[in-house]
Amino acid sequence: MVEKDTVAKEKLKYSGLADFKEVYKFARDWFWKEDFNLIEDNYTEKIAGNSKEIEIEWTASKKITDYFRITYKVKWRILGMTEVEVEIDGQRKKMNKFVELGMEVKGILEKDYSSKWEVSPVFKFFKEIYQKYVIPQRTWEKEGQVRDIAQDFREEMKAFLELTGKK
Repeated sequence: MVEKDTVAKEKLKYSGLADFKEVYKFARDWFWKEDFNLIEDNYTEKIAGNSKEIEIEWTASKKITDYFRITYKVKWRILGMTEVEVEIDGQRKKMNKFVELGMEVKGILEKDYSSKWEVSPVFKFFKEIYQKYVIPQRTWEKEGQVRDIAQDFREEMKAFLELTGKK
């Protein structure tokens, strides 16, 4: 059985101006650039008058060894998104105004993700020994890697939103 340990939780909240398509593309491309397999599990859009509420759920995963895999669950929640026209450098441009754009990133370290050690009771026994005595330092390092990547994503998204919102 795959062991999944949630080792990182990062949140981001933003309100202001940004181009939703560019924000979405930036986040997607960030995971692709880091060689993650990205799956959009859910995309829900509700329209109320001239504003939208959007909920998006992603799963991004990457094999880092034959034993470890990193998975991120990313939840977007956008409230009160409206389309506005702004002037940037003397030119009119359509952007989106967000009452709130929230993101939650949950980083998960999966051990024995292909269940190779689950084929027999003897293998399960050796798996316990392996985890307890052979790789605790490696596990600790991989957990740190999961936390670092989650923090990097949050910081880059925050910087992108602040940068594009001030144009």
